[in-house]
Amino acid sequence: MTSATPQRSAYATFRPVTGTWVAGAAAVASLIVFTLVAIFATMPLEGSPALELFNRAGIAVIGVGTAAFLSRYAMIRAVPSKDGLRVVNLVHTRDLEWAEIVRLGFGGGAPWAVLELSDTEDLAVMAIQRADGQRAQGEASRLAALIEHHSRPPLASAP
Repeated sequence: MTSATPQRSAYATFRPVTGTWVAGAAAVASLIVFTLVAIFATMPLEGSPALELFNRAGIAVIGVGTAAFLSRYAMIRAVPSKDGLRVVNLVHTRDLEWAEIVRLGFGGGAPWAVLELSDTEDLAVMAIQRADGQRAQGEASRLAALIEHHSRPPLASAP
């Protein structure tokens, strides 16, 4: 019996690992800390109870907003298909056809992989992050192989 690792599909979704865990932990910590501060902090302002409640609610909203932004990190991914690549980064999502992608760069100490596009633009692929070490190298190789595969002209069929 062998203990071979299962092969991933070439079209499996690319997702970061380390960054997602760190962002998730920071989101939970943000919720806990800001909620505790909102509940237990003494408010030095003298005024109406409504003002104190407003201040406490504001602190809680900051915590929820911070956690929401950090949880957005969990949605980062790159989804390959036969037709192209959908890159979902922290703020923007972009759909690309394979023909638009010239090459993939993942060197020079860049924090994540970068696609060089045919319109001379570069697009970060935050789903492949250097912080993931060897896993990131493997995922970059898999994406580069997909780009190479889809850049080849189709084989002519026999008459």
